[in-house]
Amino acid sequence: MLDERKRRILQAVVDDYISSAEPVGSRTVARRHDFGVSSATIRNEMADLEDMGYLEHLHTSSGRIPSSKGYRLYVDDLLSPAPIDERERALIDHWYRKRVKRVESVFQETAKIISRLTKNLALVLAPQLDEAAFRTLQFVPLGEGRVIAVLMTDAGFVENRVVKMPKGASFEDFQRMAEVINRCLSGEKLSSIGTAALKRIRAEVMDESLYQAAMELIYEALDEERKEQRLYLGGTTEMLAQPEFRDVTRVRALLSLLEEEKFVKDVLQKKSQEGLVVTIGRENEYSGIEDCSIIRATYHLDGECLGTIAVLGPTRMEYGKAMALLGYLNRHIAALVQPFRW
Repeated sequence: MLDERKRRILQAVVDDYISSAEPVGSRTVARRHDFGVSSATIRNEMADLEDMGYLEHLHTSSGRIPSSKGYRLYVDDLLSPAPIDERERALIDHWYRKRVKRVESVFQETAKIISRLTKNLALVLAPQLDEAAFRTLQFVPLGEGRVIAVLMTDAGFVENRVVKMPKGASFEDFQRMAEVINRCLSGEKLSSIGTAALKRIRAEVMDESLYQAAMELIYEALDEERKEQRLYLGGTTEMLAQPEFRDVTRVRALLSLLEEEKFVKDVLQKKSQEGLVVTIGRENEYSGIEDCSIIRATYHLDGECLGTIAVLGPTRMEYGKAMALLGYLNRHIAALVQPFRW
């Protein structure tokens, strides 16, 4: 348990290191912060904080930097994220109004906004179709024995397929089948369509070839969407401008990891916690990002958890700013998607 002075000194060291990217010495702390004690006393307190694991001492400098343990205490107990300021709020609102024209743009532009305002890498995992619920299936006549099938979900995604009508079937048959499917599957998650619903559809459609055509469409659409990457990244250039990434070998290793989309999705899809989650330095389970921190926020639509927005950067990041930004976007992203829903 740290006493109040040690807590304040630790907070000062973290704040100064985040802003300067340089190890912080006791004289710097004494000069910039009014603790009412000598630099020698502050030096002793910093030595105690190092012994307790909250600070680290680089051999190339007399200054100290925060450890993962120090950042953890800073984030959990010493930091009070303030709301984003009015200028940034206006920038975000203007950005979305100007650039968002379709649902995918919401997530693409969210990644750009996060990276621009935090100067770190932004990761946005957009809603997956298998998390969305079936809304409606419609058919449009195309001629020459073909129809266009339009599958819509409650999250606003649309899948189009050209379907060849079975021999002897009419467009009216497809319309009647769509009515049956819409009645039986409305609100069902595509990933968990039950056998009971399928049996009802088969019994009401009666024509096995029509039924198989419809089911093939739904499952093909689901499989195709699972293959598509709905992972949006932004800000690689901003992140690489950080002093921590001047080491070419380190940068190459990190970029190689980020090219593995399964790895990135695994990081973002961790189910252990909901809401805003901060993982710092060595707390990360994955080799290659032990010197990075990740701030994640899940977002929801109509009560359903649909995806994640995150900031990845060096442990020396502006946690308060990033947390405030993700909190703001997390609260408003559903409203941004809502106009695109059918």
